[in-house]
This record gives sequence, C-alpha cells and structure tokens, in this order.
Amino acid sequence: MRRYARTLVAVALATTAVSGTAGWVSGNTQQAVTGPPPGITAWRADRVLGRELPDPERESPAEVGRFFRGLSERDRNTLVVRHPLVVGNLDGVPAVLRYRANARALKAVHDPRYARLAGDPHRQILAFDPRGRGQVAEVFGDLDHARRVSVVVPGSDIDAGTFDRTADVYGTPAGMAKSLYARTGRGSAVIAWAGYTTPVGLGVDAATGSLAEAGADRLARFTDGLAADGVPAPAVFCHSYGSVVCGLAASRLRARDLVVLGSPGMRADDVGALHTRARVWAAKDPDDWIGRVPHVEIAGLGHGPDPASPEFGARRVPADDAHGHTGYFAPGTESLHAFARIAEGVRG
Repeated sequence: MRRYARTLVAVALATTAVSGTAGWVSGNTQQAVTGPPPGITAWRADRVLGRELPDPERESPAEVGRFFRGLSERDRNTLVVRHPLVVGNLDGVPAVLRYRANARALKAVHDPRYARLAGDPHRQILAFDPRGRGQVAEVFGDLDHARRVSVVVPGSDIDAGTFDRTADVYGTPAGMAKSLYARTGRGSAVIAWAGYTTPVGLGVDAATGSLAEAGADRLARFTDGLAADGVPAPAVFCHSYGSVVCGLAASRLRARDLVVLGSPGMRADDVGALHTRARVWAAKDPDDWIGRVPHVEIAGLGHGPDPASPEFGARRVPADDAHGHTGYFAPGTESLHAFARIAEGVRG
C-alpha cells in the first residue's frame, strides 16, 4: 500500500509540477535536438582547404580549437562564409568567429522568431541552431578578455522565440544574464545559454530526465569548448529545470561554481553525489511555487531531494526578498547581490 501511495505522489508530480515559467498548462512531449550542428553533411564533404575539416562527432572541442588556431585569417573567413551554421555552433571555435558566423546565419533565416536576434548587429550570438524550436546562446561582455565568466542555464519553455521576451524578463536567459552582468560589469562576461531542448508546459517531459540528459551532454561539451578557447572556468547558474540539466552534467562540467535556483531537484541525493569539485550553491525564495513540489524521484518521475534543504549540503544563497519562481535575478534582491559575488569569485 505504501508503494502504491508513493507512486501516486510521483504521478501527481508529473502532472502538476516542475516547469520553468509557463504556468499551469498541459505539456507537449518534445524531441531533443542532439548530435552535430546543422549543415554537417556539406561540412564533412568540403575540401576547400585541401584537407578534412574537424568532425564534431569524432573530435573534441580542444581538437577543434587547435585546428582553427592553425588556420590563416583568410581560411577562417572562408569557413565562416561557406558553413556559418557549423562554425557558429561548433564548440572549440574562437568566439569572434562564432559571432560572425551566427550573424550570417541569422540574416539568412527569414523567421519572425529570430527577428530580435537578427535585428541588432552588436549582439554577440555564440550559438544559433534553428532546428526544432531553436537554440541560442548570447554573450554579454568581452568573453576574450574576461577574468570571470558566468553561464546561465534556463528552465522550461525557453527557446529561440522566448529567449529574450519582454514579458517576465527575469525568467528568460537573456534577462537573467543581463541583470547579472549589470552587477558584475567590466572584467566579467555572462553567457545566456539556451542550448538544449527544454520542456514545454507541465507534463511528463518536465517531470522526467530525458531532455535534461540530452541537455547535460550539450552543456558539458559547451564548457569544454569555452576551455578550448581559453575562457576561465565559469560559474554556472541553473534555473528550475535547468538545475536538473546541471545536476546530470555536474561531474563533467568545467565549472568553478554551480548555483541552482528554484530547483525541482538535481537527480542527486546530496552534493557528494554530484561528483563535482565546483562549489555548489542553492537558492529558493519562500513564495516560489517550486517549494510545493514533492522532492522525490520514483520510477524516473521527479528529480530527487531539494538542493536548498540543509540535508543536501549546498551553500545557501539568501533569497527571502526574491519574488516567485522568476524573481531571483531582479535588481535589488539579496539573491542577485549574492550571485554577483559568486560570479566575481568572492570566496566564503
């Protein structure tokens, strides 16, 4: 009877919880975008440089980085022009080339979802993948010269169309990243990374780990790519379902700090089970609805213990004045102040 009751709890969790921002709506099952960047077939066949180009399925971001560092500026530009979607999404490629490639790719894709991204030539788009609902990463600050770097990983209902929406700004990756960058400023850079297929609404996707597992692979490779480009190990801020992604990626993640906020769980029993050398932090404000979600994992449903609980062992981030599920990065809050100190590498 007890086992049956626990299963009912898990089913209730699957149907009532664990979204990022969407609210109480039915979920739609999503197919994760995985594998190499779009345009890879033409890339693999191209011998314009008189040799094979690096294959992201066989070669690591470090190997990709060495290949591009060995090219002349002319050869780099040739690849940007011929293969903008590959160069723009290939981890290990220098950031400045990715910005250039993604600017070209955005101009070539006539889709209203991307109008805001394509309309400003000063935006530093580090990734743009139009497959599925669209994936985007954007840099705020000077990534090439930053002493401290942060990455923001969002939760559910985020894609290319909602990446920088004007409603519920601090529930978007662009809004969270901009707010953090405004508090850290010169010498820092913040990356808004919407580089995985997120759940839509409240449904089975949000209560299970399949999309998070695919996202964890992409996030780990992304941080490997930053390292290959000489970027310092980042502080990674993971919101809502994004914390599930970060939990599954933790042991492979090149990060100095791992910060979860509004988390439904990290699919780990405690900090030790994450197998990371990063400092682990957690924030949850008193009126965040995520606090009403049962923190269980049964038969693949749910994401385990609350990272903000004392038993989990994470360092606690003060968040009493944050508001709701998406208020952690709002200006003036204790949580944003603490996030900025973590981003700046303050110890303690």
